[in-house]
Parts: sequence; C-alpha cells; structure tokens
Amino acid sequence: MTVTEIVAQLEELGSESTRKVLMNHGAQAPVLGVKIADLKIIQKQIKQDYRLALELYDTGIYDAQYLAGLIADAAKMTKKDLRRWLTRANCPAISGTIVAWVTAESRTGYELALEWIEANKEAKAQAGWMTLSSLVAIKDDTDLDLAKMKQLLKQIEQTIHEQPNLVRYAMNSFVIAAGCYISSLTKAAIQSAKKFGTVTVDMGPTACQVPSAVEYIQKVQKRGSIGKKRKTSRC
Repeated sequence: MTVTEIVAQLEELGSESTRKVLMNHGAQAPVLGVKIADLKIIQKQIKQDYRLALELYDTGIYDAQYLAGLIADAAKMTKKDLRRWLTRANCPAISGTIVAWVTAESRTGYELALEWIEANKEAKAQAGWMTLSSLVAIKDDTDLDLAKMKQLLKQIEQTIHEQPNLVRYAMNSFVIAAGCYISSLTKAAIQSAKKFGTVTVDMGPTACQVPSAVEYIQKVQKRGSIGKKRKTSRC
C-alpha cells in the first residue's frame, strides 16, 4: 500500500462526529475523523513498515500520524526520526501518545526522554514524561535506572504545580506508572502523590478528568497487578 492509497482509505473511513471528538481532544486540522478501531484494521494489514510510517507521518494528518505510530518499526527509528516526529506532531495529543510510545520502544527512548523533560516547550516536556511513563510500563526493572526513577518522583513532588498544563498531566501520569509498574517504588510514588495532592489541569471541552495518582495506584494494588509489565506501549 502507498501513502496515497492509505490516505484515500482514511478519507472514506472518517466521519464528522469522530472528527469533532478528536478536535475537542486537541487534534488540529487536517483531521479525517477515523476511529482507532478502524486504524487498527489497517495496521493488521500492514504490520510494521518503517519507511511507510515516516511517509504517513509527514502528511501532517492527525489520523495518518496515529496510524504511522501503530505501524512504525521502533527498532529502526533513529534519534533524528523521533525528534522530527516530535517537532512535526499534529498536536500534543499525538506527541504525548504516538511519539512517546514509539520513542519508548526505540533504542534511544530513555536518553531522549531525559532530554525532553528538561525542555522549556510544553509539548516537548510533556512528550518526555509520557515517554518515561511508557518506558517503566514495558521495561524490566533490571533495565531501568531505579535510583533515577525515584529521583524523578521527588522532582515531581517538588515542582509539579509550577509546570504548564500538559506537563502537570504528564508528570502525574509518570507517578502513576512508576507506582504501578515498579513494585519497589510503589510506596515512594504514593508518598509523593500524597504530598503534591490534587493536580488541576484544563482538559478543554471534554469530560476527561485528571486521575488521582494515589487512588489509581491503590486500585491496582487491590487487584494484585502491581509490577505486571505490558508487552507494548502502543494502543
């Protein structure tokens, strides 16, 4: 399949109602309004295709960028590719999900995540924290710098309320991820979350809410799922 063929297919699959929902969640034109379930059907047909993913992403179309992330061969993604994806993301909804997911599965995910969280640009810092959230979810604890993860929890505890909107949400997500996926840091994550308290984020014209890190981690504890890793960061 070519990019032209795929975009034509996406145009047929799109709907105005889905387009409105996506734009309410931050997507910027061009948006075709394709449901994720439909994107995954195309993903199954293509499986992985490094070059096609790059070409799809470069269209700038929200739906095409999402599909690009699903079919990307993360092992082949270079730093240059990932940095380009970050700067060319249709919106923070793409940089905070697709870019973060693929970066986490790449060879340089940890290095880029630490680079990005120090950025002054809101979307870039958001992508860094979301990449870290994905990393702790898919990497074995033995492959993680646990001392650094604990240090980052302390950093969030002390600075989260000083951060821009998107970064606050992403930091809160990292605390949840660290507490749920790294059993040795569950207690530390809960303690940090209790100290910084309620996180307020403007979610725009949506019904979305910022999850309570303490409550979320404790729910995972109750069902006995702390420390259970995911096979992939992409969904």
